[in-house]
Amino acid sequence: MVTTVRGCFLEYESRLYFDARDPARSRADITLFTSSVDTGVEQRDGHLVGRDFLDAATYPRMRFTSTAVEHTGTDLYRMSGDLTIKGVSRPVVLDLTYIGHVTDPFGYERAGFDGTTTINRSDWGLTYNSRLAEGGAMVSEKVRLQLDIAAIRMPPSAG
Repeated sequence: MVTTVRGCFLEYESRLYFDARDPARSRADITLFTSSVDTGVEQRDGHLVGRDFLDAATYPRMRFTSTAVEHTGTDLYRMSGDLTIKGVSRPVVLDLTYIGHVTDPFGYERAGFDGTTTINRSDWGLTYNSRLAEGGAMVSEKVRLQLDIAAIRMPPSAG
């Protein structure tokens, strides 16, 4: 159509290991709970978690597991990995920007990253669409995924 619909997943689990000295040792594992999608419109969210799109009852999780990380420039990284949606795994590449790191008032080290990639949703079997009277489709094939990452260093006793 003519607008960008923004949404997020309210429930997720993630683990990130970042090695600034040797980025190839870095890795990530992110699980998104599909029923937690939120676009701000309850009816649309209900459609997204239904069988036409994410089919959350059958596929309650989406997952990204990294396979490689490379440093591509000042504060820039490329993380390759496998994205699994509805039981279909395909390789994707995330472009990451390192935002920085701080020690918070409680003594925890925090690091921030922004990540983006664009996928073709039909590659994962998300093929539902509705044709418009003027021609064209109601839902774009392209989906831009954006990750806002705030990582916290776990104390050694937390594993």
